[in-house]
Amino acid sequence: MTMQPTRRTLLRGLGAALALPWMESLATVARAASPAGAAAVKPPVRMCFWYVPNGVHLPTWFPSREGALVDLPATLEPLAFAREYLNCYHGLTHNTALTNGDTEGCGHGQGAASFLTGAQAYKSQDAVRVDVSVDQVYARHVGRQTRFPSLELGCESARSGNAFGYSGAYKTHISWRTPTSPAPYEMNPKAVFDRLFTEGTNSLTQSTVADRDFYRKSMLDYVLDDADRIRRRVSSTDRRKLDQYLTGVREVEQRIQSAGASVKLPGEGFARPSGVPDDFDEHLRLMCDLMVLAFQTDSTRASTFMLTKEASDRNYPWLGFTDGHHELSHHAKDAEKNRKLRAIDQYHISILAYMIEKMTMVEEADGSTLLDNSVVLYGSGISDGDLHNHVNLPVVTVGKGGGALRTGRNFTCRPETPMSNLLLSLLQQAGVAVDHFGDSTEPLPGLAV
Repeated sequence: MTMQPTRRTLLRGLGAALALPWMESLATVARAASPAGAAAVKPPVRMCFWYVPNGVHLPTWFPSREGALVDLPATLEPLAFAREYLNCYHGLTHNTALTNGDTEGCGHGQGAASFLTGAQAYKSQDAVRVDVSVDQVYARHVGRQTRFPSLELGCESARSGNAFGYSGAYKTHISWRTPTSPAPYEMNPKAVFDRLFTEGTNSLTQSTVADRDFYRKSMLDYVLDDADRIRRRVSSTDRRKLDQYLTGVREVEQRIQSAGASVKLPGEGFARPSGVPDDFDEHLRLMCDLMVLAFQTDSTRASTFMLTKEASDRNYPWLGFTDGHHELSHHAKDAEKNRKLRAIDQYHISILAYMIEKMTMVEEADGSTLLDNSVVLYGSGISDGDLHNHVNLPVVTVGKGGGALRTGRNFTCRPETPMSNLLLSLLQQAGVAVDHFGDSTEPLPGLAV
């Protein structure tokens, strides 16, 4: 098996291509084969961007003190275990989400469209125009070194009608490949799994997928011979790591196989599991697991995750109420509505914490973890859903970005600091040679190590 220093080794067999996680034994082979030496196998920086709609309950979002994160506010408490990796930001604004000369707007589409672009979404019922998003800028920088330049995921249908003269696409997309071309997200975990763990760059052939599903074979069944060869080549520590990884892949695969209804596979006489769970909580967690696997195997280094589309009125009955999220966000300072909003906010953060904890368990080079070598940005394009405003946005980051970021801090920014300043800083610290992004004015002071 030939090592390629810029890509992970793949386990192959009958249409399957299962990328391996970082292992010291294989890295040693890569170092010896590469003239660049140890630098060739330094873990790459992964960037992940989460979006939640409708703003948050601001009084329980921001830490009370600038500087070191000592006490977290109630909403962020699920992230307490990762406090040393967490950064909070007070004062970030997207002025580009304002109407800025347009006659009217509801704020939802503008907030989502500007969130990762720092650009204004122009009004048009049919056409769209905003700008390239930060994840796609990073994907252009590192995408040729991975199987997939970027990975876009979501957990709610992207269908949305036009509003106030703005295209519905603004409410359903945060990733933009060009100013007029959004990057659609995939919401079917099975489709994501098949894409990640197949030969080539798109998907398994229909016949291979059909064969595997019909006989309930595992993806791992196709690569066992290759896996056994790897086991014989690596250390006992790496054998343990390989077994844990393959067990994790199989666990995710089994959960996907049991999820959702069945749909007819065109041209075949049997049903294929759709992979979309009826349980929304399980859907969210599966997507988190797939993002971790994609980063762990260096299948991609740029990902976006839109939990639900902007202005979503999804309800959360397992939290003890059935009010819609968007409806609750128009709280008019009602205490009961705000209580429910806080519960939704903390639940969303608990899902983020689920993924962050998984990232802390993935070992990479020199004792570092996947979280050490990543940065996950989480937030909303609206701050207070009742006001539809875009000032003092609820945004946090988790991860050290390969050691380039100061973490464990609450940054109090100057009022109306462009959020694009933070996005510019993340790009620069990940090695992208840019001096401007969106409506940025400067890199965010104090963030770089």
